[in-house]
Amino acid sequence: MVVRAVVFDIGGVLEITPALGWDTVWADRLGLSPAEFYERTFPVWRAGSIGAICEADVHRRLGDLLGLAETQVDALMSDVWTEYLGSLNVELSEYFRGLRPRYRTAILSNSFVGAREREHERYGFGDITDLIVYSHEVGMSKPDPRIYELTCGRLGVRPEEAIFLDDVEPFVDAARQAGMQAILFKNNEQAIADIDVSL
Repeated sequence: MVVRAVVFDIGGVLEITPALGWDTVWADRLGLSPAEFYERTFPVWRAGSIGAICEADVHRRLGDLLGLAETQVDALMSDVWTEYLGSLNVELSEYFRGLRPRYRTAILSNSFVGAREREHERYGFGDITDLIVYSHEVGMSKPDPRIYELTCGRLGVRPEEAIFLDDVEPFVDAARQAGMQAILFKNNEQAIADIDVSL
């Protein structure tokens, strides 16, 4: 099957996003165990990842759930975004940019409300690809098979005509089950070589 499109994940692939431990730091500040902090805040993170809540409501709900003042919530979310955005994987982003116009390209990301604006401002992702599918904008997330189908549909290709790169194995497996040619990202050299062999 001829490849017509290439789809990349963001976090851990186009962005280098090591865990910075912000959740442990904030749990400790609030006198909570990491498990308690996660349990209290998970509904907010989940709602934000599928667009069921706006950014203003994220801030309000975190303040209510954790007993934080507005300035404290702002500080917490600043820490969240610092880890979320990480730093640009320059080599891989340049490789991805170079796939156009020979191939249609897309970014498919499990995201959070506010990600498009922040990532475009910092990294210009909207300028290097034909399409970005954010989970918070489409109301579904990987590994839901519908999000892979949606991405291929918006690209105008059949799943088997698309290569998908992600660093999370269950998401790669789900893409394969949806019919895409899927590659597990381990490092730049391996990912580029595996894609080049498949093109």
